[in-house]
Amino acid sequence: MTRGLLLIDIQNDFLPGGALAVPRGDEVIAVANRCIASGAYAAVVATQDLHPPDHGSFASQHPGAAPYAQGELAGLPQTLWPDHCVRGSRGAELAEALDRRRLAAVVPKGTDPSIDSYSGFFDNARRKKTDLEATLRALGVSALDVVGLATDYCVKATVLDALELGFSVRVLVEGVRAVDLQPGDGARAIEAMREAGAELVGVA
Repeated sequence: MTRGLLLIDIQNDFLPGGALAVPRGDEVIAVANRCIASGAYAAVVATQDLHPPDHGSFASQHPGAAPYAQGELAGLPQTLWPDHCVRGSRGAELAEALDRRRLAAVVPKGTDPSIDSYSGFFDNARRKKTDLEATLRALGVSALDVVGLATDYCVKATVLDALELGFSVRVLVEGVRAVDLQPGDGARAIEAMREAGAELVGVA
């Protein structure tokens, strides 16, 4: 079983001071860097939220809607987010402190303005796949250790899809942080991943 490290959306806009800051989101960077430096992985791959400026998940695209309100997009319930990770912006870039020298690939997601993409593998309606599965298969990766942001959205969605696609998955709980729009969302996401078959582990 060939193990890869998957870094989920460790981008400036999700760090403190960013447009959609995840509480203590910066704390995942040291964990990611420690994992990368360990040399324990056959490949390191990152996902990158990369939205056009008119993305339909942005509250700014829904007149009268406030950020974090609940709406609808592509026929699905949708949290309406502040504008974030807009392509070409500093906020969309991977965190400066993240060790990017050993990244085998960076896979964009959320590029279609008509649908959100929490998972690194599919959009939320599963109309299209990203390049993530093909990239991991080409690298020979069959097992994943997952670190990144945010536990209750993109980490959870990516982990659940990875399991469904047949990957073995370990969530490094020291290296994920939650938005927690509703108190306990992060804890519920951790439990959902565990119930789906993910292994929850610390970091050596």
